[in-house]
Amino acid sequence: MSPELHSALLILVIGLNTLLSRFLPFIIFAKSTPKSILFLGKVLPSAIMAMLIVYCFKDTDIAHSPYGLNELIAFMVVSLVHIAFKIAVLSIVCGTIAYMILVQNGGILHICGF
Repeated sequence: MSPELHSALLILVIGLNTLLSRFLPFIIFAKSTPKSILFLGKVLPSAIMAMLIVYCFKDTDIAHSPYGLNELIAFMVVSLVHIAFKIAVLSIVCGTIAYMILVQNGGILHICGF
């Protein structure tokens, strides 16, 4: 089998699987959605956000300078931007930029002159 044919078949299979994973729930639950699925749709977004917060803070070193202040400030930026604008992508981008600025410049304590 030629590499071009192999690549084309691989892309076709991946594309079909992606489409199937997107459309299958609508095909299966065409008439009515079970209450358990509706419940998961309500609670999973919050649970995923909580897991992401735990994951982001798991390696934060609060015993040494800057004592987790960079992470805390980035978290506050994400929270405040999201409260103000309610646009998830904007809040994530702003928090990432804030964190990168803090880390690249030696941390908030270094920026403030401590």
